[in-house]
Amino acid sequence: MPRFTITGDNDPFLHVSLARGESISCESGAMVMMEANLDLSGRMQGGFWSALTRRLANGESFFQQHIEAVRGDGDCLLAPTMPGSIEILEVGATQYKISDGAYLAASSGVQVTAQMQSLGSALFARTGGFFIGQSSGSGQLAVNGFGTLFTLEVTADKPVTIDNGHVVAWDSRLNYEPSVTTSRNSGGLLGNLVNSVTSGEGVVLKFSGNGKVILCSRNSDNFGSWIRSLVGTGS
Repeated sequence: MPRFTITGDNDPFLHVSLARGESISCESGAMVMMEANLDLSGRMQGGFWSALTRRLANGESFFQQHIEAVRGDGDCLLAPTMPGSIEILEVGATQYKISDGAYLAASSGVQVTAQMQSLGSALFARTGGFFIGQSSGSGQLAVNGFGTLFTLEVTADKPVTIDNGHVVAWDSRLNYEPSVTTSRNSGGLLGNLVNSVTSGEGVVLKFSGNGKVILCSRNSDNFGSWIRSLVGTGS
């Protein structure tokens, strides 16, 4: 099986070692370097309809890169588009849901397909529109997030609330519910919206059950808004 390791501290590379005949899939444009024994091609991850769904729903690449060790053993380096950290997940007994833009690479035994969310999750959670990534199979899966990554263990007696813009991936066994308030006392939709505005928080996700959630320290939407505000003021 291909071996994933993380190389570097700030904005690291994903280093992949492949034996002859092994292959991986990665997000389009992720390949930085590969040795001569490896071949690179474009393929549709999960078949035509799954690729089309990801493209139309989340704006992801229709074709993903496929790297295979054809002529012998070889190594390659991958990097995400967004600056930040990388997390390697072991897929098999545990499967994961993946937020929009968090997928980086997977060994050939792992598939990531588009899964439809509930209407409420699609409209409010912003983890990937009407569709999010869902892993299956077994092997290694690499995800990335903006800034530093942190793994949070959720237990049945300790549910957690997380700002949706900081969620990278989570255990498929966890329950998650989007909300516009962190209060236990609901004031109705209007009251919740007012509370969301005055508290400075947008949409949050409430996770319950047993499993882990991967978080990133930076919110790409908030960062983009900050950059646009600087450009607008000429600062």
